[in-house]
Amino acid sequence: MPSKAPAPRVDRVSGLPTDQPRLALSRKALLKYDRLRNTSVLLLPERVVKLNATSAAVLHLCNGILTVGKIVDELQSSYEGTAVEADVVAFLADAIARGWVEVR
Repeated sequence: MPSKAPAPRVDRVSGLPTDQPRLALSRKALLKYDRLRNTSVLLLPERVVKLNATSAAVLHLCNGILTVGKIVDELQSSYEGTAVEADVVAFLADAIARGWVEVR
């Protein structure tokens, strides 16, 4: 009888995977800098989402290579002196729920 693969570790609060799965922008999403609006935007079918700088930084790191933990580590080094983990995890949970980000 084959054994089941162990379940990935997940954050107890958000339920997001913390280790192995990688996060990537949805195949239907495109992250761009809009010169006219002077801000980053997320282009989705039939809508445009205007992003603040922090949201754009998080989504930029969703490249299919980095895990949630690595994304948090990367942003923590950029925003020294600020605890970012809870905010990043909450934003990623919302982005996954909205279909902006996929777990791979």
